[in-house]
Amino acid sequence: MNRVILMGRLTRDPEVRYSQGERSMAIARYTLAVDRRGRRDMNGESQQADFIPCVAFDRAAEFAEKYFRQGMRVLVSGRIQTGSYTNRDGQKVYTTEVILDDQEFADSKGASSGNDGGFQPSYQQPSSRPAPASAVGEGFMNIPDGVEDEGLPFN
Repeated sequence: MNRVILMGRLTRDPEVRYSQGERSMAIARYTLAVDRRGRRDMNGESQQADFIPCVAFDRAAEFAEKYFRQGMRVLVSGRIQTGSYTNRDGQKVYTTEVILDDQEFADSKGASSGNDGGFQPSYQQPSSRPAPASAVGEGFMNIPDGVEDEGLPFN
C-alpha cells in the first residue's frame, strides 16, 4: 500500500501552472517542511526537517493557489511517486514527490491570523467513502449513517 500523511509548513506560496490541451488543468507544486521527531537542542527546538515536494491537480491545485501561503501549517495525504529524467547535461535525475488526494489547514484560522476562528475551507478529492463525521461540540463527533461502529475502541 502506498499511502502517506504529512503535516508541515509551506516553504513558499504554491506554484501553479496550467496543462496544455483540450482540457486545461491546474497543477500546483509546493514544498512542505516536515519536522523530524528526535533530538532537541538546548532551547527545546527541533533542528531537523525534511522538505517534501507535493503536487496537487485540478480543483485541489486551485484550492492551494487560493488559500495556501508561505508559513502555513497544512495536513496532506496522498501517495509517493518516484520518477526520473535526463537533464540538459545528460545526467539522470531521480525525483520523489507526494501526489495529493487530500489537503487541509492544520491550524485554526484564529491561530494563523489572530482572529477568533470562523470558516476554514479544505479540499478532498471526490471518493465513494462515507462523508466524514461532523463535530457536535465538546470534542465529540457524530457518526454518519451507514458507518458501522463495531471497530470503535470503546465498544
